[in-house]
Amino acid sequence: MRRLIKYWKPYLLAVLLAIVLLVIMGNADLALPDYLSRIVNIGIQANGIQDAAPEAIRASQLENLALFMSAEEQQLLRANYQLVDQASPDYTALLARYPLLADEPLYLLGEVDEDQKAQLSAILSKPLVIVNGIRNAVENPQQAAALMGELPAAFEMIPSGTDPFTFLKMLPAEQLAQLVSSITERLDALEPALLEQMAVAAVKSEYEAIGLDLASLQTNYILRTGGIMILLSLLAGACSVSVSFLAGRTSAAMARDIRKDVFSKVESFSSQEFNSFSTASLITRSTNDVTQVQNVVFMIMRMAFFAPILGVGGVLRAIDKSPNMWWIIALAVLLLIGFIMIAFAVAVPKFKIIQKLVDRLNLVTREQLSGMMVIRAFNKQAFEEQRFDGANKDLAKTGLFINRVMVSIMPLIMLLMNVLTVVVIWVGAQQIADSTLRIGDMMAFMQYSMQIMFAFMNLSMLFIFLPRAAISGDRIADVLEKEIAIKDPAEPQSFAQPVRGEVVFEDVDFAYPDAEEDILHDISFTAQPGQVTAIIGSTGCGKSTVVNLIPRFYEVTKGRVLLDGIDVREVRQSELRDQIGYVPQQGNLFSGTIASNLRIADEQASDEEMREALEIAQASEFVFAKDEGMQGEIAQGGSNVSGGQKQRLSIARALVKKPPIFIFDDSFSALDFKTDAALRRALKEKTGDSTVLIVTQRVATVKSADQIVVLDCGRIVGKGTHKELMQTCQAYQEIATSQLSKEELA
Repeated sequence: MRRLIKYWKPYLLAVLLAIVLLVIMGNADLALPDYLSRIVNIGIQANGIQDAAPEAIRASQLENLALFMSAEEQQLLRANYQLVDQASPDYTALLARYPLLADEPLYLLGEVDEDQKAQLSAILSKPLVIVNGIRNAVENPQQAAALMGELPAAFEMIPSGTDPFTFLKMLPAEQLAQLVSSITERLDALEPALLEQMAVAAVKSEYEAIGLDLASLQTNYILRTGGIMILLSLLAGACSVSVSFLAGRTSAAMARDIRKDVFSKVESFSSQEFNSFSTASLITRSTNDVTQVQNVVFMIMRMAFFAPILGVGGVLRAIDKSPNMWWIIALAVLLLIGFIMIAFAVAVPKFKIIQKLVDRLNLVTREQLSGMMVIRAFNKQAFEEQRFDGANKDLAKTGLFINRVMVSIMPLIMLLMNVLTVVVIWVGAQQIADSTLRIGDMMAFMQYSMQIMFAFMNLSMLFIFLPRAAISGDRIADVLEKEIAIKDPAEPQSFAQPVRGEVVFEDVDFAYPDAEEDILHDISFTAQPGQVTAIIGSTGCGKSTVVNLIPRFYEVTKGRVLLDGIDVREVRQSELRDQIGYVPQQGNLFSGTIASNLRIADEQASDEEMREALEIAQASEFVFAKDEGMQGEIAQGGSNVSGGQKQRLSIARALVKKPPIFIFDDSFSALDFKTDAALRRALKEKTGDSTVLIVTQRVATVKSADQIVVLDCGRIVGKGTHKELMQTCQAYQEIATSQLSKEELA
């Protein structure tokens, strides 16, 4: 994958935007359990009371609280609470909310920020607990002893019906300070969560005394917090859809760019590079391998960036909710990673095999489809079915093995998550019983645990699929980074216009890549414009190789090939091939129409020019025999025309180009002698100024050639006209006498 990293660069903005959206989505998802815990802890258990700083408090109660506060704390408290009574301007509006105001003045909390409110809550927590505890325990000295330590006897001295706080105010300052200190020490030993719950309970009692509608307070808090949760869920959903959209577009665009570059690279391959990759492998690399990379790019943008945000954020928030249960998450994550690593070790080696099996299946399928006639002719259907079945079963077996490994992970993970839930509830219940944890916090911890597990699971699954994509990426990079043997020169020359078309071979040797010996030796001849140069020889002597050196399908090993006096290696390949009309041994047609195939040579060719080319190629008879004419359909590979028709259409395509050089590489082999003769006569008339090179094994085809080059074992053993070679070249004589009678040779 790292070898394809450059394909990320055009889409960095989309990736960065996706990361920003993932951060927003992660924070929204992580906030939901916290708000749920607030609904349970505050909305349900505390009737919507959020802290120990009440919005309203009785004046008498404030005086009682002041007994257990320092002078500075009392000053801060009075600075933030305002006294209201029947003389206050907004008395009527306040009376509806606080009914006790009709009988007793109240202190209302002024406008304070969050920090000030937290400070007030910290100041009021212990006094509220103390005052509320004294009220509840004044009739039970033993309960008071549990709260106030060594001074319960003081409460036994209070006369029946006397307010305990009036009694406390009558105590000497030193004795009262000792009482406050003792109670404070007891409260300091309590868990902060328990102290907070006791303070909220005291505020609730105060609200009940004031006559505040607690049901309305609770409902408003739950609806407000629930509304925030709904908004966060909608925000997370919108971010999720947006990230999926960006990831989908980015991965698809990257796959498009990779396929385009692979196709362009393959188009620039010479025959030497094609020998390094099979056709089936190139197809797999351009399709299946690119798809694997596309899928992982999507997963990276959708999961790889999100999982750390969710995992790390979940851990921090879970520990904040219950620091004592961190070991549960750590144990669960270690077990999860252990499961994934086992699956990783088992499945990854198979990923390396499966792409090769896909290559093999494509190869077998392609061979069977292209060779269907041969298979039927030799009654090998059963054998080929077995061969395909073997390749298919090997791929299916490997794929099923990988899928079984992947499928087995999910039940284990679900079991682990259920066990995690049970453990959290068990441990959390004990802490709730000890008043060190609230129910809402336990529920939030449980949800954070699930989020952490899902984050590590997604990340781990990504690491399982990443190796397969890495293998596919390397296979693609092998194609993209393949060194091209035949390149354009750094400072190309250009042909003088008009191009004459003189082709000269000067002492040319050629060896195929990795071959031990040259296949061509000392090839030297000149093909003049306006003449027909024929190359003939036995099978495998190198005829096609000679003409393939002209358009630089292969590079000469030694010597030079000149076109109008310029080495073909000194000009751009596109300019060189613009001068050549090439007809290969196998006439290749493309799906479309006859006209679209002819216009491959010249997109601007007129109907008259194409008609003339068809007439020269002796193809007009069968083309215009149908009503469609040049708009007649050509199936894939030209499978709906005969071999001779395919060759004639290929010849017509080269003629449409009207180049200065024509190369016919055994292009008349599928033609009957009559059509062959008529075609050559028409060629000589219409291409009289062009250089024509014909590769053939037919002596009848080359009899009228201006120059015949005879090859034998990669060497020129004869050169001249038909008559000259019949007298001077034994190899040519053997070929000629084996094909024609003495009367025909005369």
